[in-house]
Amino acid sequence: MTRHLLPIALAAAVVFPALASAADTQPPPRIIVSGEGEATVAPDMAILSLSVMREAKSAREALDANNDAMAAVIAAMKSAGVAERDLQTAGIQINPRYNYTNKADGSQEAELVAYQVTNTLSVRVRNVDKTGEILDKAVSLGVNQGGGIAFTNDDPKATITEARKKAVADAVAKAKTLAEAAGVSLGKVLEITDQNIAPVPMPMAAKSFDAARSAVPVQAGENSYNVQVTVTFELK
Repeated sequence: MTRHLLPIALAAAVVFPALASAADTQPPPRIIVSGEGEATVAPDMAILSLSVMREAKSAREALDANNDAMAAVIAAMKSAGVAERDLQTAGIQINPRYNYTNKADGSQEAELVAYQVTNTLSVRVRNVDKTGEILDKAVSLGVNQGGGIAFTNDDPKATITEARKKAVADAVAKAKTLAEAAGVSLGKVLEITDQNIAPVPMPMAAKSFDAARSAVPVQAGENSYNVQVTVTFELK
């Protein structure tokens, strides 16, 4: 080999192994599919949002009246079997209320007429069958605003696991169908990601409280837990 061809031969010796190495590191063909699974279970806990609003000429008077009413509500919750840890103040608001009078020049004159104090209590009812009874007691003792109810589960892990298994099975079935249609075979699973979708709370309007009789009729129904997965398979 002549002297001037030696550098070219050395360069080729370096480049060709590099190209071979790059080809070896190419990712294998793959397919990405999504799957969805659902599992249902009866709720074992209700979360109530109970609000007491009182109005008076001064903020002090309104707050005092509200405190008395809310204290009675809390006492009733405890007597109904609600534990201390399941009672939590969710918010207290003090707002002035004005009357507005239109003036001849088009402006408005504001007159302070009262103060409104609203105290909201979050209550976890672990005996769902007593939800209607507790709502009725709360209204009788002064709950007169707001009103929200959400049925949930204290420990939904087993139900979510069932939904997760169904989601993976759904993804595998989809992948097999697609691979068969394409004339290829599924290889090993390369990656799995999932996303849990919790049940949507069921709201109860304040007007439902106004119609309370001996006990508020409440239907707990079932909670549906959904899981979505994304699975990446190797193709071979």
